[in-house]
Amino acid sequence: MEELHPTLIAFKEFINKHPLLLREIRKSGRSWQEYYEQWILLGEDDPHWDNYKGEPSTDHSQNTDKTVGKDSELMSQLLKYTSNLDINKMQGQVNQLSKAIAAIQDMMEQFKGSQKKEQPPKDPFSWVRD
Repeated sequence: MEELHPTLIAFKEFINKHPLLLREIRKSGRSWQEYYEQWILLGEDDPHWDNYKGEPSTDHSQNTDKTVGKDSELMSQLLKYTSNLDINKMQGQVNQLSKAIAAIQDMMEQFKGSQKKEQPPKDPFSWVRD
């Protein structure tokens, strides 16, 4: 495994010292690159980072625990449902659906073809009439 560049290691340590910044990055959906570039430009001691030094509130950590509990419950339910699936039966149903779609497409093409045939042919010499 490749070793990280020393500035990346320093940035990781900086993030660990600023837990509110970590939460902000995850919450905002902005890229790590943006914050890394700010950190490079401003430096670690810039007053801008003082807002992120505090510890996350305990209410948030309790909510996180509840969310983790719900996530693990959801995962266990998904695993239970997927373990009961019969893959061969599902594959058969997918094949049947595919055949039904193909039949509908064929009918649509035939219908379009019959509509074109029913139109009266245009007389190419109609402009030559006396």
